[in-house]
Amino acid sequence: MKLIPIRQGLKICGKGASSLLPKASVFDVRVACISGKAMKTEAELALPKPKPWPYQEKGYNNFWGWIDGTTKRLNENSKVIFVEGPVATGKTAFAKALAEDLEMKYFPMVNMDSWYVNSYGYDLRQLDDKLPQKLKSYDFSNFAKNPKDPRATCMQFRLLNSKYSQYVDALAHLLNTGQGVVLDRSWYSDMVFVEAMHQCEYMKKDARDYYFRVRDNIWQWTMRPHLVIYLDSPVSVITSNLQKRGKGEEKALTPKFLEVMEDVYKHQYLKSISDHAELLIYDWSTPGEPEVVVDDIERIDFDNYELHSPKMEDWRLDKEYDWAEKRHMYTDKKSYVMADFLLPEFDIPELIQTGEEGEILNRVYGTAPGEEYDEGYNADMGDTGILFKTKITRDVLKMPEPAAAK
Repeated sequence: MKLIPIRQGLKICGKGASSLLPKASVFDVRVACISGKAMKTEAELALPKPKPWPYQEKGYNNFWGWIDGTTKRLNENSKVIFVEGPVATGKTAFAKALAEDLEMKYFPMVNMDSWYVNSYGYDLRQLDDKLPQKLKSYDFSNFAKNPKDPRATCMQFRLLNSKYSQYVDALAHLLNTGQGVVLDRSWYSDMVFVEAMHQCEYMKKDARDYYFRVRDNIWQWTMRPHLVIYLDSPVSVITSNLQKRGKGEEKALTPKFLEVMEDVYKHQYLKSISDHAELLIYDWSTPGEPEVVVDDIERIDFDNYELHSPKMEDWRLDKEYDWAEKRHMYTDKKSYVMADFLLPEFDIPELIQTGEEGEILNRVYGTAPGEEYDEGYNADMGDTGILFKTKITRDVLKMPEPAAAK
């Protein structure tokens, strides 16, 4: 937590907060409470802030680590907040409003668009008619119609991968800019859906067990959140909300599915994550006002823990070098972090793709706009540079097209 100047006296967190003794001298104190826009004084708003590091253009390697420190950008709002809860509770609207009020960056809930829509905006699901059944796309709309399809297991593993990737990006953003982040669900709570799928016989036991081996393998790399907000709602209300949405989701998200979700959320996930993070739980049967939650957040002192307390321990780094190492890893070494997903497993048919199937998929997807070459090397999509001529294309082997792909 960086030091900021405020007037001598007591800084009260919450509505009606004020600085006592306004004519007293200015000195430095540690401020650990998150502040909403309405809480900040004119003096605080006027304080100069270091410019965000342009990490998306420059990256952040060892060289930059010697030049640009990390902690100088961190302030009381440099926090990670997860908004969690069952489906159809209004989490998305709440998370967006919360991020706006706290001037944080909002990261939307991951869906299968992250897997099927390429960097040029082309949706690969448009090519399903050219693929055999096993290789066709599968997303939430398919899950609602047929949750016992073997592709549902593959979808859940892909969602875990995408959620984890998004969280690495969120950490990179926070450490490079100092701006806090609000995530609509997270990879940490993804296991709630896996347990519900397994108990409703949408996922087999061996796939479920492999999922948790992968989860254990990737756990070591990311910093846990500062705050988890859980929006609670009874199963009866959720079922009613799903029916009102009219997407047919209630066929897959049965009362049993929702009850398992609730049980795992409350007795496993929230219990585990609260060892590290602060936890706020609200009855959201009828959505409330984000301002009420902001008032509660502003009262939390995130530094009010002993040195060896498990609370917030991921964020108690001793040296500037330690912060730079984390920042470098999330910014420039993301591929190394993601590599731990590659945990070998050869006995789960739902997750196995043969060489022939991979060739079919590559050839069909290779015909899509922006898929002939790697991102940045497709001249027909507006990419510039001389290297696109030397890139290896997807169909470089020029093998005859299998009959199943026609």
